[in-house]
Amino acid sequence: MRDYLAHEVRNVVVLGHSGVGKTAVLESMLYFTKASDRFGKTKDGSSLIDYDAEEIRRGISVYASLVPIEWKENKINFIDTPGYLDFVGESEAGLAVGDNALIVVGAKEGVQSGTQKAWEEAQARKLPTIFFINKTDEEHASFESAYEALRKEFGKSVIPFEVPIVENDEVIGSVNIMRDKAWYYKGPLADPDKAQPVPEHMQDVVRGYKDQIAEAIAMGDDELMEKFFSGEEFSEAELTRGVRLGVRNGEIRPVFSGSAIHTIGIERLMDLIIKYFPTYGEAGNILAYDEEKQEEVLLETNEKEALSAQVFKTIVDPFVGRITYVKVMSGVLSSDSVVYNTKKDKTEKINQIYIIKGKHQTAVGKLFTGDIGAVVKLQFTQTDDTLCEKTRRLRMEPLLFSSPMLGMSVAPKSKNDEDKMSNALARMVEEDPTLRLENNLETRQTVLYGVGDQHLDVVLAKLKSKYKVEVSLHEPRVPYRETIRAKAVGEGRHKKQSGGHGQFGHVFVEFAPNPDETEMVFEEKVFGGAVPRQYFPAVETGLRECMQRGVLAGYKVVNIKTTLLDGKYHDVDSSEMAFKQAARLAYKAGMKEAKPILLEPIIDVQVKVPDEYTGAIIGDFNKRRGSILGMDMKDGYQVINAQVPLAEMLRYPIELRAMTQGRGTYTQKFERYDPVPSHISERIIKEASLEEEEE
Repeated sequence: MRDYLAHEVRNVVVLGHSGVGKTAVLESMLYFTKASDRFGKTKDGSSLIDYDAEEIRRGISVYASLVPIEWKENKINFIDTPGYLDFVGESEAGLAVGDNALIVVGAKEGVQSGTQKAWEEAQARKLPTIFFINKTDEEHASFESAYEALRKEFGKSVIPFEVPIVENDEVIGSVNIMRDKAWYYKGPLADPDKAQPVPEHMQDVVRGYKDQIAEAIAMGDDELMEKFFSGEEFSEAELTRGVRLGVRNGEIRPVFSGSAIHTIGIERLMDLIIKYFPTYGEAGNILAYDEEKQEEVLLETNEKEALSAQVFKTIVDPFVGRITYVKVMSGVLSSDSVVYNTKKDKTEKINQIYIIKGKHQTAVGKLFTGDIGAVVKLQFTQTDDTLCEKTRRLRMEPLLFSSPMLGMSVAPKSKNDEDKMSNALARMVEEDPTLRLENNLETRQTVLYGVGDQHLDVVLAKLKSKYKVEVSLHEPRVPYRETIRAKAVGEGRHKKQSGGHGQFGHVFVEFAPNPDETEMVFEEKVFGGAVPRQYFPAVETGLRECMQRGVLAGYKVVNIKTTLLDGKYHDVDSSEMAFKQAARLAYKAGMKEAKPILLEPIIDVQVKVPDEYTGAIIGDFNKRRGSILGMDMKDGYQVINAQVPLAEMLRYPIELRAMTQGRGTYTQKFERYDPVPSHISERIIKEASLEEEEE
């Protein structure tokens, strides 16, 4: 593969619902351009793109893959992304470096939740977009119904550029609207390399689609608008220029059709991408932050500009080490050079640069502006870091990844594997920005957060295959807390006599509610030296230690004021240890009489869903003991604010997806602690008692 400059490189992120054939489209391109000697398939393990064991086992893409295609003196860097929503982090990595979007749609299924998600992501980033309706030759497939659904859902900018020729319910060829020519794959005229006239029965349809293109072009140019309304036809040059401009500014989203499995429409799809998608260099400039000047700067998107390269993906391999995927935003990245990591304030040695093509790597000497590749064995660099020259310290805009919301407690099946598990999970969190690891001191659990159950399932499989660690997942404990509603005095008398000095401590401690302070407040009101001052700290320490395990279910105790009222001591046998033990006994006696209750964490939840799901979400919150605080329409979505007990939200990421066909998202944050209803409190206390017995 030769070197390509910024004006020869297009970066195209491939999006769409799971199962529509995104990977098959790229496998077809690889095979057609002879970059691969076979048409690979994920399910049988022959795919060049989906080669990971988990992808083969599931038959779907799990990771984003780079697929560079050389076509007509240009390079198209395709970024294949998973359609399954659990692997959204990989899609977001692909979107971060894609300058254009190819959305693949199934001819049978039409617009699905993954199509809508892909559209929204492309729109949010203002990416020029092309639709490819795949599998048009399958039984019960319909280009027309798929196209109509796209146009209805996404507007008049969605216009066909290549449509199938159907005879007797069978696709035998296709018509290219712009070229006004037909190509046949079956029948007497079959010759995919030879253009034919448009079939007579399709001429009116083709003319109608061409008028749609002309109208869209006219909307972006006053001169052409006048020509359009006067009934004059546009020249081929005007059409080409107008479509190119329309695709770039989002007024035209071409719709193409074909069959990846049979390589139908693939050649002209690549032509369409080269002709109408902008190269990286056409952006002209990009925004960066100059650390030295402490200001935003514009960088030119060419090879003469200072180097800036953004890391969008990291793989930590137990054998190879860290593999760092980068996109060169400006300048040239060279092997055997030293670069500066702005975020980490470290220098890194670039040993070798690779062009990645699925599971294959090709070493190259340089990576030019706009191109994408990988570097190995960098010491400090991670996803979202910027590499640059030390003389010009630049930092790119941060990448945005979805927050992991599904938490599960993780534990090794063998106690001997605890350190091994911790190290392996740390590496996996470094790889995947949508994973988070938390050691919860209150519940004494390690909690792993992911996007969904399938996401965590892949993590478990990877831990086993890659790091030889088997773990189990369980719902995490809710960090309940305990407090009291009444005052009570507890007596603690510790007396132990053995050979030599004995142990003696005797205290009376008052326990009272204290809603203003979370942590325990300690006071003393001892008169006449009944307890010497030197033992006060021991009493306080004993009480504080007890507050970590409540008398109801063993949860942390909060909002309490303790007062040492009285006691007794012995000149010889009293000690700090004796008074600490006496305080513990007073705690057990007094807390039981102070009307202890359980408290549960309440969280603020903000759910964003299409309007048609509003009723289902509100009804569901009512079942979860939640209260709706308000609703607001934003960007065509209903935003619902509610407060819900955390215990009712443990599996919400999975349940929200089921309720909204994957179109709902939410965020949450801790708000406060509230008393647990008595019938639920009884169950929690009973479960805690059984757990304690088992231990």
